[in-house]
Amino acid sequence: MLTRADFLSLNFVSKEDFTGSYKGMRFMIRKEMVEEEKKLRAYVWSEPFGFDSTPDDQKCSELFSFDEKGLAQAIDWMNEHYELVRSREEDMV
Repeated sequence: MLTRADFLSLNFVSKEDFTGSYKGMRFMIRKEMVEEEKKLRAYVWSEPFGFDSTPDDQKCSELFSFDEKGLAQAIDWMNEHYELVRSREEDMV
């Protein structure tokens, strides 16, 4: 299970995308401007490929507020989607 300790500060995300993986699931969080408001977008997808090499229809994403509360919600969302990503992998085997 992903926890807040697995992620860098929002100051880092303001400047760079943050990527990682967890037991077969890859994830990324990035800053995104939506109607002149800073938002946090979280992505999840199955390994083995990186973000750019994975087709968009194989990625899930969601927007959150760009603050600690939004980051906590994004982490919860990624943990929920871990089971979906994992079940897709099992269907492929």
